[in-house]
Amino acid sequence: MQHRACADFFVNDVVLGSIPDTARLARYRRNPSKGPGILFFSGGTALRDVCPCLTTYTHNSVHIITPFDSGGSSAELRKAFAMPAVGDIRNRLMALADTGIQWNHDVFQLFAHRFPQEKWSSQLVEELCELARGVHPLMAGIPEPVRETIRNHFQYFLECMPDSFDLRGASLGNLVLAGGYLANRRRLAPVIGLYSRLVHALGTVLPVVNGDYHLAAELADGRIVVGQHRITGKESAPLSSPVQNIWTVAGLLNADPVESEIPARVAEQIGRADLICYPVGSFYSSLGANLLVRGVGRAVAAQACPKVYVPNPIPDPECPGLSVADLTQRLLHLLRRDAGEDCPAEALLNVILVDSVNGRYPHGLDLNQIRELGVSVLDCTLLVSDGSGRLDPEAFTATLLSLA
Repeated sequence: MQHRACADFFVNDVVLGSIPDTARLARYRRNPSKGPGILFFSGGTALRDVCPCLTTYTHNSVHIITPFDSGGSSAELRKAFAMPAVGDIRNRLMALADTGIQWNHDVFQLFAHRFPQEKWSSQLVEELCELARGVHPLMAGIPEPVRETIRNHFQYFLECMPDSFDLRGASLGNLVLAGGYLANRRRLAPVIGLYSRLVHALGTVLPVVNGDYHLAAELADGRIVVGQHRITGKESAPLSSPVQNIWTVAGLLNADPVESEIPARVAEQIGRADLICYPVGSFYSSLGANLLVRGVGRAVAAQACPKVYVPNPIPDPECPGLSVADLTQRLLHLLRRDAGEDCPAEALLNVILVDSVNGRYPHGLDLNQIRELGVSVLDCTLLVSDGSGRLDPEAFTATLLSLA
């Protein structure tokens, strides 16, 4: 890792530490079970490559995940069972799984596998039956009692699955978690806890809310779009106008706002965090969606720890034309919707991490405007040097842990 040198870093006249703090990093690496509680608000893929590195320093990271995905195979599951999306949760659980356990590789392969698009429905149902009986090749390397638990959840899903359910392209991990969700009286927390223990997840994964909610957004040109899949620019054309407002709704056919509240355990984890991170990822559908739930802003404001924003260093289809300063203003606005309009910036966000050497930031940083908002900027090594905008897992992890 090549990390640009940085002297002691101050926020509000308080020394947060040196970047990187090599002594602190060595201490965490010797005993990651005692590492700091870094809490992330994100979707499931944003930190996929970072998590394996993070777990070598701390087993106490907390990942608050959005369950609002309405595209891909999640769309079929949500339509059939009126349930939260589980794909991002699956991704983060697998990213945190203990790679030192040999059979976790087989669990990862199973959870990542998708049914092919070209097979007949009857063929896919038969394959799902083989999984439920435990005789499918993907189950061969998974030992008991993990195999039995997975098998039972496949079986429960089969029993609940409507005849019209389209299995083409379905993620097996999503089907397992959906079966567990249905078997646990439509509660996500128990099934996430169960699979966290089975794969020895070296961190905590929680959905920001348990209910069946979707996203809706009003664009600057006055249009209203409903559904996360229509906001991200991945399964539909990228937005031609920036998002002006975003909220949660009860379904894809109605744009009327509905409120939800964070579970007590999410509030508790925010209240115990040693550092809160708003990481890279789709600004609204991955990061901002977490902040829409009632109780998040107040819990963040009440916790006296460093709060760090890591903006996307490459174009984000959800934010056409917006600079990092613009996004910082929008991040504070989202948090203040719950924390209160008079909540000072320092209670919600202290530091913006940028990498001006390896990041492009296509619409600029506007550092003076950021500082006028009461937020500090730290320019350090965060990204790999190939121009892709990907986080350098070691450099990024070292920076966060040095600030915690």
